[in-house]
Amino acid sequence: MLASWGSLPGLVRQLTGLGGCARPIRLSGYRAEHALNTATGEIGPELHRLDSAQLPAGHLLVRCNNRRTTRCATCAETYRRDTYHLITAGLRGGKGTPEQVATHPRVFATFTAPSFGPVHNRPDSGRCRCGTRHPADDPALGTPLTPDTYDYDAAVLWNAHAGAIWRRFSIYLRREIAKRAGLTQRAFRQYARVSFAKVAEYQKRGAVHFHAVIRLDGPTGGDSSPPSWASAELLTDAIRAAVAAARITGPTLGGREHTFAFGRQLDIRPIRSADLDGGTELTDRAVAAYIAKYATKGAETATGTLDRPLKFLAELAALDLTEHARRMIRTAWTLGARKDLEHLRLRAWAHMLGFRGHFSTKTRRYSTTLGALRDARAEWQRLQAAIARGETPHDPSAEPEETTLVLAHWAFAGTGLTAGEQWLTDALTSNTTSTEGETDR
Repeated sequence: MLASWGSLPGLVRQLTGLGGCARPIRLSGYRAEHALNTATGEIGPELHRLDSAQLPAGHLLVRCNNRRTTRCATCAETYRRDTYHLITAGLRGGKGTPEQVATHPRVFATFTAPSFGPVHNRPDSGRCRCGTRHPADDPALGTPLTPDTYDYDAAVLWNAHAGAIWRRFSIYLRREIAKRAGLTQRAFRQYARVSFAKVAEYQKRGAVHFHAVIRLDGPTGGDSSPPSWASAELLTDAIRAAVAAARITGPTLGGREHTFAFGRQLDIRPIRSADLDGGTELTDRAVAAYIAKYATKGAETATGTLDRPLKFLAELAALDLTEHARRMIRTAWTLGARKDLEHLRLRAWAHMLGFRGHFSTKTRRYSTTLGALRDARAEWQRLQAAIARGETPHDPSAEPEETTLVLAHWAFAGTGLTAGEQWLTDALTSNTTSTEGETDR
């Protein structure tokens, strides 16, 4: 059937450009390029036109760029790799970040959630409180020992306030560092800057916690040396003090005012260079790989909940969910009906168990951005495509008086692939995987 369209080679090229994306966005419209004389402002004739109706698929297909493995494994893997390079650049330099950041004090810290009631776990002693030795893949892990006394309200509200708690912590961290350096907060800015990158991870019990790389730089960021008093030990001490001080006052439920803070389990470890520690200490590469792994995993991976929003609570009846995830979602939905909690948008984020923050965030000076990495990859792909067509890439500096004016109009036309496109994509992806496997061998 595909061959009867008479455009199979073109369709193969169009689908190959998606890199295996399972749910591409379909756009209808056009993109036209005109010569533009920058000196006179005169618009020349049309140089090139791309019309979606003339494409083999009938639409322009764009990668979905979804970070969730459960939604699109290919785009999630691209996101994971980009996150790895972003974290690595902030630890050893590269991608526009100076290499001297590798000499700055930096730590890898894990911030956990507080307890909302005892859950099934695998302690060092080997036995859970229930008296069972749970295997690593036991679905009971993370679920409450006594669901009826588990504080589901607090668990959902913790997730909803987790981002605000992190912001409060970051403010206190700068204060604590300044205090240990004998500086005021205003003076601290003249000597040092705190840079970080973090990701959110769901524990099996459905509570969010954070993994973060925290670095102490000079006043302008990674391109300036930190002051002589800056050290990983001082940074570690300041983090512990900031965590102890960071508190958020939440709503009053059932006559009890909720106050939220990080849990007692706080793990902080200095990051050493991979070239110096001989593999015996935490390396920058290991940290980047660890953080990138969790950048593509949401609540659905850890707790068996949903990877998309609910429109109606009644949808839960037809979904295959764990009872713990079901109760968390119901709690978020119920709390979302309260007027005093409207700002938390709990119903819109019930599928995320109340958490509505970004899964990966960083300070501006930590390293490059995911957008810059995508732009660089897109530019490289355009260059390779031009070379494959036998074209010479255009050098704008060769014609300073002329540039290109782009006029475009695109409209959303749907998502996903047709049955024929999916079959062809699977064949192309399978062939690529097989070839890579042969190369590895």
